[in-house]
Amino acid sequence: MQSRPHGRRLDAVSGPFTPRTPRVVAARRLQRRRDRDAAGRFLAEGPQAVREALTRPRTVLELFGTPAALDRYADLAARAAAADVPVSEVTDEALAALTETVAPQGLVAVCRHLDVPLDTALARGPRLVAVLAGIRDPGNAGTVLRTADAAGAQVVVFAGEAVDPYNGKAVRASAGSLFHVDVVRAPDPLAAVAALRAAGLAVLATTGYGVDDLDDLADAGRLAAPTAWLFGSEAHGLADELTAAADARVRVPLHGRAESLNLAAAAAVCLYASARAQRRPSTGCAAETAGESARP
Repeated sequence: MQSRPHGRRLDAVSGPFTPRTPRVVAARRLQRRRDRDAAGRFLAEGPQAVREALTRPRTVLELFGTPAALDRYADLAARAAAADVPVSEVTDEALAALTETVAPQGLVAVCRHLDVPLDTALARGPRLVAVLAGIRDPGNAGTVLRTADAAGAQVVVFAGEAVDPYNGKAVRASAGSLFHVDVVRAPDPLAAVAALRAAGLAVLATTGYGVDDLDDLADAGRLAAPTAWLFGSEAHGLADELTAAADARVRVPLHGRAESLNLAAAAAVCLYASARAQRRPSTGCAAETAGESARP
């Protein structure tokens, strides 16, 4: 295939790859979790995900795109080629086989898994961590990951029977944030909680029946410390042993007549409460600064 301005010569195949081209067939298998786990690879669909993946060195292994998409997003194709990533033209039919959306945007990247061991992530001194404990819905998981990234969390832990973070729907819902944070998969949630506490983080469990009100914690200054938030599934919430292991069981106050918040909304409220508290200058520091400025 002759190189285009956005790409490079790949092999002797003439014309775009089809659904039966071996490389397309191999990539399509990554839509199944067992194949993702076996290969240590996953698919990232659309220009936003591809753009963010390319900012993380050695993450993208191959880029597939229709001729129209590779022309439209020539900057992404050029960045991939410059990083020695194969850029492969595919037919519309092949692109459709690689995607799970009704109206795909023409680009799909094969990426390597991003897993970071929990000990490694904690050694970097994160101040805000989100733990998705047993969350099975990929859309919810990806949305919470995106929210955690937006709030400044450095680590997102998929604990216990949580959904695969590389599920296609979860990757799309994260809108590229998957490539911004340390992604940890922890099979034992209680061990993860113990490790978080040992690293100096306060572990807060979210529950509609929590003893502590979120606003009261914020007013008392308890959210300014390094914090790990535990979020459970909308259907079942957090397991009793996890809420018992936390330092506090926190409820989001409901000032209106709504029965509850959905998972994504509750996670956003909690994470942003911590983000605000952690970025607010402490009273002690402010007083000390004021005192120094008043000295002759």
